[in-house]
Amino acid sequence: MNWEQLLSLKRFGDTHKRLRKEQDETRLGFEVDYDRIIFSSEFRSLQDKTQVVPLSKTDFVHTRLTHSLEVSVVGRSLGRKVGQKLLEKHPHLRDVHGYQINDFGAIVAAAALAHDIGNPPFGHSGEKAIGEFFKTGEGRYFEDQLTAKQYEDLCSFEGNANGFKILTESRKGRVGGLRLSYATLGAFTKYPKESLPKKPTKHIADKKYGFFQNEKDLFQDIAEELGLMKRGSDNDVSYCRHPLVYLVEAADDICYTIIDFEDGINLGLIQEEYALEYLINLVRDSIQTKTYNALQSTQDRLSYLRSLAINTLISEAVDIFMEHEEAILSGEFSKALIDYSDYEAQIKDIITLSISNVYQATEVVDKEIVGYKVINELLAVFSKAVVNNLQNNVSNFDKLILKSIKDHVDLEKDNLYDSLLSVCFYVSKMSDTNAILTYQKLKGNHL
Repeated sequence: MNWEQLLSLKRFGDTHKRLRKEQDETRLGFEVDYDRIIFSSEFRSLQDKTQVVPLSKTDFVHTRLTHSLEVSVVGRSLGRKVGQKLLEKHPHLRDVHGYQINDFGAIVAAAALAHDIGNPPFGHSGEKAIGEFFKTGEGRYFEDQLTAKQYEDLCSFEGNANGFKILTESRKGRVGGLRLSYATLGAFTKYPKESLPKKPTKHIADKKYGFFQNEKDLFQDIAEELGLMKRGSDNDVSYCRHPLVYLVEAADDICYTIIDFEDGINLGLIQEEYALEYLINLVRDSIQTKTYNALQSTQDRLSYLRSLAINTLISEAVDIFMEHEEAILSGEFSKALIDYSDYEAQIKDIITLSISNVYQATEVVDKEIVGYKVINELLAVFSKAVVNNLQNNVSNFDKLILKSIKDHVDLEKDNLYDSLLSVCFYVSKMSDTNAILTYQKLKGNHL
């Protein structure tokens, strides 16, 4: 793979090649991507979607929106630092094509901003709830009516693929979705493969999948424009990652490792003295003891240690990326950047403590149970109405449901897979509160 192609400014529907040297320096194409994402309704809904603690009323706790903004800030720093080193190493990118340091930062920042845009309500349990509806719930009925890949899309419902759909799906008045640059869409797609076949490999790109069957052709067009290397056979759509994916992933890894841990401390789920020791172990080489000891509050101490930890991991991730740039460009780099960290032991300790004290806390588990129940009911009612409509067999109740969702679900889909996916798409875009309110209405408990 080569950087000239990987930094493509092309957008859906373009008939002429966009050249970096012809860009308006006051509003670059990659910066337009960021703007389009942040002003989208799907991004705004992240303010009421779970990061770790569902439906928390505490000011301290992060939502998907604050998490995404923070990941974007870290991603921008990673992109700029890597961009500086890449332009020093490959000066023709600047001298011939006109690329600048901030271009790399803008691509990574935009992709990082959108990295969770496809997550359903109630966090990762929401993803699992949608999948299990089709795998073990009422949705099993549809298995024999779908292809293996279509059914797997539903059974292993994936927030990353759903995010790609949100960013790219055409609808009336919005052809090509948000029409982001192909470079940003490439950097967004952590798992550039379809849901089947599942590959029993240790390559990080095979961990999940990145697009649904009805976006497959579009992703192939993007991959061809970017020059992504193929990894699969003719019947297996799978590509090597866009190199900047590793920076987006690193930004997310850094933030959730440090900031979820911080949330646990602020909520009292992790003892302060015990937790601060873990963070100090991570930044022992850079901490200013006098400055730290002068801090009086838990929040100030946490803020100081968080800043040091994030800066330490950013610098290290940049060094790891540049050290392995050739392997990344050849598709041979198979792990996340953070897996090569010299601080792996400290990071592992922090994550282990977060899992036991935060992710598995009673408050979190109890509300995830509610999420499962809510999503299962929404899918059962909406999918039944939509499928009955497809088969011209609607009941009076179905007609009422269809009226209530007609502005959100495409009722003109002419096949089962697209109809079911449209329902999942609608439910996935709901905020936590809206999902619960809709559930209560369906149960007759709220008007």
